[in-house]
Amino acid sequence: MAIGGLIGLLDDIAALAKLTAASLDDVSAAAGRATAKAAGVVVDDTAVTPQYLQGVAAERELSLVKKIALGSIRNKLMFILPVALLLNHFLPALLPIILMVGGTYLAFEGAEKVWHKLSGKHDDDKPAVEKGPEAEKKIVSGAIRTDLILSAEIMVIALSTVSHQGFWSQMMSLVVVAFFITLLVYGVVALLIRMDDIGLKLAQRDSSGVQTLGRGLVTAMPKVLATISVVGTVAMLWVGGHILMANLGADGTGWFNAPYEWVHHIELGISEATGALGGTLGWSFNTMCSAVIGFLVGSVVVGVMHLLPGKKAHAE
Repeated sequence: MAIGGLIGLLDDIAALAKLTAASLDDVSAAAGRATAKAAGVVVDDTAVTPQYLQGVAAERELSLVKKIALGSIRNKLMFILPVALLLNHFLPALLPIILMVGGTYLAFEGAEKVWHKLSGKHDDDKPAVEKGPEAEKKIVSGAIRTDLILSAEIMVIALSTVSHQGFWSQMMSLVVVAFFITLLVYGVVALLIRMDDIGLKLAQRDSSGVQTLGRGLVTAMPKVLATISVVGTVAMLWVGGHILMANLGADGTGWFNAPYEWVHHIELGISEATGALGGTLGWSFNTMCSAVIGFLVGSVVVGVMHLLPGKKAHAE
């Protein structure tokens, strides 16, 4: 009897192990699909973050990236994931509305940077480390606020990919996506901002070819980071506008879906008419329209914000 019970227990353990392995395979596959679907927003997140580190002393850059990355994973796991899962289960119609609020904030951030640049005003670019810890806290909090919107978009896109699965499978898949995306984005950011140091070390090697490569990296990185800053601003407008356009007529809002249908229709027409370059050209048209919508909406919000008494006084 004891031996039979032990054998039965071992059979149950083996069956449970097989079930667990199958579940993990399903989670891995679902997480992979979700990550691939959110890849566009991941690129935007990677482009947006480095601009917050401009003017920061070199020895403080990695420390701030670490703080922003920890804030990002906290955003995803403690705030976005439970809210998204609960809303998806009980009030799915609220998800597109919440996304539009976030999209409007991103559009505002991007438009404000554009108008600030056009105004000819220049902020003090003194390294934040020389201004004290309060300046660093401001940098980190600003980056984490923007990350909250981009992370919400990533997690909701990922959730739409696994929404047909059970609650626990959805949760496990989104946890995998949260960690993978955060490591990917901030790993690339850390690499970008330290590339000049890598170039300096390569320039000190014995090989002339390696030295040339190192000097090239040192020379190129300021221009690369400046370009990334511009891309980051455009990304805010692009992602913010796309969130607004895609969710304005989403199921559950019953609002105005004409902009998305119009842009999507023309995008398909461009793709079909231009052969091998169709996909790229169609995507470019969609991106341009999204950025324009983001800039227009963001500019309206900028105008409203600067009419507020407290904001106006601050601006003066």
